[in-house]
Amino acid sequence: MLVFWKEKLVFLAVPKTGTTAIEGALAPMATAKIIDPPILKHSPWYRYNRFLRPYFEGVGGQKLDTMAVVREPIDWLGSWYRYRGREDLRGHPNSTAEITFDDFVLGYLKGKRPAYSEVGSQAKFLADEDGNTAVTHCFKYENRAGLIGFLEERLATSITLKTLNVSPKREFSLSPNVEKRLRRKMHAEFEAWENAR
Repeated sequence: MLVFWKEKLVFLAVPKTGTTAIEGALAPMATAKIIDPPILKHSPWYRYNRFLRPYFEGVGGQKLDTMAVVREPIDWLGSWYRYRGREDLRGHPNSTAEITFDDFVLGYLKGKRPAYSEVGSQAKFLADEDGNTAVTHCFKYENRAGLIGFLEERLATSITLKTLNVSPKREFSLSPNVEKRLRRKMHAEFEAWENAR
């Protein structure tokens, strides 16, 4: 999470959406940064709204916009699948090294997810208590030009994003039947992405 006080903007870091690259480019300009531990770095909107927004508005007397990046859900799950397939995780309950992408996604669809499929929800990260996207400015991961344009205008600076913290290369594909189940059960995930810029 990065706070730009003068520019009235808070960047909320959705996991697996290029947040490390964004933080690498923008952290030197931020008024405040929460980048460690990961549970704080990746604080969702509802946690920001409950704890930090009232503090910022009460102490500073100004309302801050929020922004985040959201990734196409299958691609987002694929990034998690590749990330958790790392050699150093082999044998750990979070490891996806020995399972197929279909099995990973089927685990994600369960009410009680196996450890390797417990990756959260982009839609819930962005949402208020009623399930509606509450982030002021939400950008598609795939719309890097739009994201950079917004940030350059809002922060009045030139921005270059480097590629950082990339998941290991690994082929993955989703069978049509599993994709159909994912789209049906997790429609809010696809809706959050489709409604982003």
